[in-house]
Amino acid sequence: MLQLPLVQTPLTVTDQINRRVVVPFPPQRIVSLVPSQTELLYDLGLGERVVGVTKFCIHPAGARKQAQVIGGTKNFNFEHIAELKPDLIIGNKEENYQEGIEQLTADYPVWMSDIFTLGDSLRMMRQVGLITGTQARAERLAEEIGSSLQALPAVAEPLSAAYFIWRKPYMVAAAGTFIDDMLPRAGFRNVFSALGRYPEVSAEQLATAAPQVILLSSEPYPFQEKHVEEFRAICPNAQVLVVDGELFSWYGSRLRHTTAYFEQLQNEVARTF
Repeated sequence: MLQLPLVQTPLTVTDQINRRVVVPFPPQRIVSLVPSQTELLYDLGLGERVVGVTKFCIHPAGARKQAQVIGGTKNFNFEHIAELKPDLIIGNKEENYQEGIEQLTADYPVWMSDIFTLGDSLRMMRQVGLITGTQARAERLAEEIGSSLQALPAVAEPLSAAYFIWRKPYMVAAAGTFIDDMLPRAGFRNVFSALGRYPEVSAEQLATAAPQVILLSSEPYPFQEKHVEEFRAICPNAQVLVVDGELFSWYGSRLRHTTAYFEQLQNEVARTF
């Protein structure tokens, strides 16, 4: 039986950094430059169309075997990308680097996300669904995640908290980050919310802020239980916990698991206070 060639129609969309992008619709060869968005593509049923991912795209487990690894989020291998002949590249303003994105934009349709809040992430899911022809599935996913997180009970008196993403130097998530938007949903008040983005903080600043809870993220720095005593020495009265950084900071379909995790975390913290 004669198989007719796929007909792609140009679709013009505006991405989350307000760039007009013309995408061949439906795209058949997608490169994802962001781990959380790679997982989203697979959960939208697009795994067979994902031809390139980064070395940090660990979910789903087989993504880096099924697709070509094209480098990291901040150091693309342009030759590998060219070999893949993508008709859509999906990136993120914060996680990728401007020079690399500009170079890719000269040759390919590059759709960029820009995420600060849960609302931004839900819009990203819907827009990715739109440009990939999986709009109904993306809508169901966004609705499920939004409803789940909105159903979390409000905490009358949120505990003051510091959320650490790096060590040597110490760095925290502060105002204007997705993590800062998620902390109140988990029942916490960010003691460094007066600072911007991901500032360095000293041990003295931490001691002065005196958070009730110190959260050590499992990524990007791989905090482990062995680091807990280091922070207890600075804030002896604080509860120090290693937390799942993916469930605080991955803004794609992994958010389906965040509500249950936050409920578990609230119960764990409540036993101490």
